Amino acid sequence: MTQTNSPLPEQEEQIVEAGVHNFSKEDEWVKPDDPLLLERLEWFKDQKLGLMMHWGPYSQLGLVESWALSDEDGDWSRDDVDWTDDMEDFKREYFDLNKTFNPIRFQPEEWAQMAADNGFKYFLFTTKHHDGFCMWDTKTTDYRITGKDTPFHTHKYADICRTLFDAFRAKGLGISAYFSKADWHTPYYWAPGMERGRHMWRGPSYDPHKYPWMWEKFVEFTHEQIMELLTNYGRIECLWLDAGWVREGRHGQDIRLGEVVERARKSTQPWLLSADRTVGGPYENIVTPEQTIPEHPMNIPWESCITVGHSFAFGFDDQYKSGRQLAHILLEVVSKGGNLALNVGPQPDGRLPKGAIRGIQGLGEWLNTHGEGIYSTRICAPFYTKDWAFTQKEDVHTVYAFRMYRNESETPEERLIIPYVEKVERIELIGTNDVLSFQQTEEGLLVELPRSATSNQAPITHTFRLITKS
Repeated sequence: MTQTNSPLPEQEEQIVEAGVHNFSKEDEWVKPDDPLLLERLEWFKDQKLGLMMHWGPYSQLGLVESWALSDEDGDWSRDDVDWTDDMEDFKREYFDLNKTFNPIRFQPEEWAQMAADNGFKYFLFTTKHHDGFCMWDTKTTDYRITGKDTPFHTHKYADICRTLFDAFRAKGLGISAYFSKADWHTPYYWAPGMERGRHMWRGPSYDPHKYPWMWEKFVEFTHEQIMELLTNYGRIECLWLDAGWVREGRHGQDIRLGEVVERARKSTQPWLLSADRTVGGPYENIVTPEQTIPEHPMNIPWESCITVGHSFAFGFDDQYKSGRQLAHILLEVVSKGGNLALNVGPQPDGRLPKGAIRGIQGLGEWLNTHGEGIYSTRICAPFYTKDWAFTQKEDVHTVYAFRMYRNESETPEERLIIPYVEKVERIELIGTNDVLSFQQTEEGLLVELPRSATSNQAPITHTFRLITKS
């Protein structure tokens, strides 16, 4: 058992490093027994691209979401807190941000249309981050978007989760609900006057072993919130659970997650997938690397959450990735067997940043032509190299080979070798459907591109459709 004011033990540090979560290993993944869940995991692996959003009152500051509240994490999360040295005063200011959060330029239908138009297949939204502010009309706390202290509570879109979930579902996207198992606002987790004093960390302010009645209150509170989302907010494809330190075996923080997930599956959402990040076991159906892509392919359901800008939350001076960069990130993820949850942090006024939209539209334009090699595909050797990414659709005997160009000033070669050594009967160039002559060599497939494909600036990719069997 840890001393109340000691540094986090090494195993805790491995869960979150500077706000970035580790991810579980492939050989630790537990395959579900339920045929419906296995079917839904295949559905998930077909989708490939999700839109993720971190949004809440913290967007008004342009800071990292939640983390600056934790004194134990202040060494990296408070770099932009430059108006005060009094961190107790800062915490009070942060928790009062709900009183000024009024995103009157919020247009949920436009967000959903943008996602559908640019190739996204599901929507992953932060219903509650670690700071405890609820973006839905919960009955468990007044610290919510529909609470009387929040000026937006009178708006027609006040129940932001309901509005967004309905809008995205209407465009055919699946819904994934991010939910933080930690809650730094409720006194059932960060209880005042406990032995930790004011020096807070990401865990509870008390020892659950010493105060089991208080911990039970927190468990009941958490279960009620989860069941609200899974009962009153329509079909949810995945319950995406953050705060991996809240788990059985870590300082008594067992919230009996399986109990509430199984209750939801039996009563309202039999298809529900669970992503209990970094925890492993039967409720981490999807493994979730963060701001990284695994070095090697993984033949399990996984999803890299990566930002369009530098941060998950909105930043006033953030720089956003181009469509070319986003397409290449997606190709690396998909060719290694994963999905990409591409994160955008909405502005405090309710708009999406224009720089992020430009990058997303560039990705969407590319997907409009090349998406057949992305969606509903599976891994295919040689997977991913410096310049190439591969996918396949086994049912139609087709392999897709993507030659990536890192910038438009590259000069595409008229003759190139596709490093694929299996037998091929036909090669077509996607975008033109030109049938290319080729030679099968020991190094791969020697093809000659038409002059029209090499005479202009380098595209994001040249994509080849390899028919492996007629």
